[in-house]
Amino acid sequence: MIITKKALPRRTFLRGTGAAIALPLLDAMIPAATAWADTPAKPKSRLGFVFVPMGTDHARWTPQGGEILDQLTPILSPLESVKDKVTVVSNLELQQSYPGTHDTSNSGFLSAAFAKHTESSDYHLGTTVDQLAAKQIGQETRLASLELSMDINPLAGVCNNGYACVYQNNLSWSSPTTPLPSEAHPRLVFERLFGEGGTSLERAELLKSRASLLDSFNEDISKLKQKVGANDKNRVDQYLETIREIERQIQRTEASDTEEFVSDIESPIGVPAEFGDHARLLYDLQILALQADITRVISFQFTRELNNRTYPQIGVPEPHHPTSHHGNDPVKVEKIAKIGQYHMTFFAEFLEKLKMTPDGDDSLLDNTVYLYGSGMGNPSLHDHVNLPILVAGGKNTGLRGGRHIRYSKGTPLANLHLTLLDRVGVQLESFQDSTDKVETLFDYVPV
Repeated sequence: MIITKKALPRRTFLRGTGAAIALPLLDAMIPAATAWADTPAKPKSRLGFVFVPMGTDHARWTPQGGEILDQLTPILSPLESVKDKVTVVSNLELQQSYPGTHDTSNSGFLSAAFAKHTESSDYHLGTTVDQLAAKQIGQETRLASLELSMDINPLAGVCNNGYACVYQNNLSWSSPTTPLPSEAHPRLVFERLFGEGGTSLERAELLKSRASLLDSFNEDISKLKQKVGANDKNRVDQYLETIREIERQIQRTEASDTEEFVSDIESPIGVPAEFGDHARLLYDLQILALQADITRVISFQFTRELNNRTYPQIGVPEPHHPTSHHGNDPVKVEKIAKIGQYHMTFFAEFLEKLKMTPDGDDSLLDNTVYLYGSGMGNPSLHDHVNLPILVAGGKNTGLRGGRHIRYSKGTPLANLHLTLLDRVGVQLESFQDSTDKVETLFDYVPV
């Protein structure tokens, strides 16, 4: 005899006042006596992108030796505990980003497209790879995609070599003429994930109140726990505690802000003063968004090109951009490598957390692919060849990690984008200047 039960829908929400929280995948969402692969609760593919600016020091980035990713280089060293989930890819390039500029490094990273040289509003680029994925795999989620950035204020006017700043401000484009703004404020990202909309005035009132989002969910949480088993109760508790902790971090940051809050939502409310705290919060919010299946596609502009951010905490008090014009000065080159290693530290922590976050019978990392890298190779030359690129993912993605793949020189980055789209079920004949999909990166896994 087969015993069946009524399963919770995968799209189950907790609802409170002015907000809703999507739940992570629970055992109770899987019907009894039903094969996992045949249920709506089957873990879904996720795709993410992290952009870092101004290239790299290739000597301290590029792995030495053969294909096996054995001893990590200084910039990659933070990945030691997750190197079996990472593959470094060499010799990819962005030919359509020439003439080489900071603007086209940023704009070409996800588009692989030629940026129209203009100082005005007649800008033109191309639909980015994340948005092509979002149009297919993002239709079942609350947010088709999520766009994040570490930079608070958008640049205005003309930024570099006669290019409108729109090319630096935006990583994602939903069409050749429609850039998608990114969000750097953790509080606003949090409310976008878990709120049900509302006006800027309503959000402002919530900011003033400092009330916990979860306080309005107690009744729904209690009812849910009556319907699920012990494992699910623990999973829900851990998930809600993560939300609470992120709330606490945001509230602590806001409490330290002595300025009176005004209705201008663009003011830097809730942005941690410390770079590392800000970075970790935005990465943690990505985990929540993926875990709850609020979105399956994320782009993260870690910092933008031409930024003059300093990093005295790692011994680099000089601005990033001028330092990147190193002219082979060994002191400047070493500092560029230190910045690269520092940025990688947060990505490595993020991968560790993905690996520890349950997603059905597996981990969130097992069902997620992330591309990390830059649209520039050697920043002193402003070139777009041999880009610093790596791909991270777990067992269900088909990624064969722990490797360094050297493709033929001049392989378009668009080939990798085309491959990633194929991996999440988006079938295209070509993407921008692609010549084919890249080989040997993934084993075949049915999508």
